[in-house]
Amino acid sequence: MSNLTISIFGSKIFLDIISEIKFFSRFKIQYYDDLDLCIQNAEKHNQLVVFFPKEININFYDKIKECNFPLILIGKSLKSLKQLSGSLQEQFKIPFSIIDFEKKITLLFAKNEFKKNSLIKLNDYIIDKNERKIKKNNLEIQLSEKEVNFLILFSVNKEPISRNLVLKKVWKYSQETETHTVETHIHRLRKKILEKFGDSNFIKNNNKGYYI
Repeated sequence: MSNLTISIFGSKIFLDIISEIKFFSRFKIQYYDDLDLCIQNAEKHNQLVVFFPKEININFYDKIKECNFPLILIGKSLKSLKQLSGSLQEQFKIPFSIIDFEKKITLLFAKNEFKKNSLIKLNDYIIDKNERKIKKNNLEIQLSEKEVNFLILFSVNKEPISRNLVLKKVWKYSQETETHTVETHIHRLRKKILEKFGDSNFIKNNNKGYYI
């Protein structure tokens, strides 16, 4: 975990405290007093951010609620802390145990690593294997397990995928199997993509097979 970064926003005192604690020495620790710059760099480099906002208001939450990086929000009163909804978002009430804080940091980094490994880029889309979703421009749709496995084939094959390969890899059928399973699933998936994303050319085909 030596390459992992903890960014702290809003409390230089806390920065000084954890910089002196031995079990935080495995992290790179940096400080921000510019919220927009902090969020921008955290998104770009997938850092974990510890927020000590001076004022917890709607504007602040509007900026952090859609963040994809792991974060911890720290404040004096839980009544002033709006419940965070993301799986990579936590909050602590002051005072708190530094041991519990370190454990939460470690857990968030582990969850974030698992999340990153579950994401597959497919042209302009992101396939989330863990959640079984396909996402684009803040829109998403739920996928079946077969649909996820089918789309993963496109991510690892640059050439068009034959119907026989789809049957073998996704449905575990032999090449001689007479079935319209592939065609039926592609029709349904095309319809879902068109209705949600307006993409009428998501899955194309030629004499060599299917491609995206």
